[in-house]
Amino acid sequence: MTSVPEPTVRSVRAAQIISAARRILEDEGRGALTMRRLATEVGMQAPSLYKHFATKRAVEAALIEQGLFDFGEALHAAVSSPGVGGPVRSLLGAYRKTALANRALYRLATSGRLPREDLAPNVEEWAGEPFLLAMSDPWRAQALLAFAHGMVVLELDDRFLEGSDLDVTWRAGSDMFAG
Repeated sequence: MTSVPEPTVRSVRAAQIISAARRILEDEGRGALTMRRLATEVGMQAPSLYKHFATKRAVEAALIEQGLFDFGEALHAAVSSPGVGGPVRSLLGAYRKTALANRALYRLATSGRLPREDLAPNVEEWAGEPFLLAMSDPWRAQALLAFAHGMVVLELDDRFLEGSDLDVTWRAGSDMFAG
């Protein structure tokens, strides 16, 4: 089992900036997350913001890292105490709940190239490890992750047919992977 990685150490002010960036991201969307908008939100001039984060990409990487820690904590908790439904159902439930509760952060963290070089070492592996713990096979774990991600994206994009019972669809997927 991978040990919990250490988050990137940030100053108190940098943590406040990331907290504000997350609020902007979730409330107004990725397009609203600009350095100028972020500086205004935290009550500083945009050039002062660059003392803490050299680029918007650095802010986004910090948000992605935070998202990976949030997901990792939720998913590890789900597989360590799975309840009656078992680890796969518990894992998928936590994945869906966490993704839908953090829609914009989920999109930021799961679309496009992942800036691995800007993240805390091993955070990606640790956050994804619950899939391996639930499946005991790396290929089935990747398949389960692909199922969960695809389901979330389709749900976020409202791409299921009207009247679809997504709880039943998630359970069917869970049963297929658990069986």
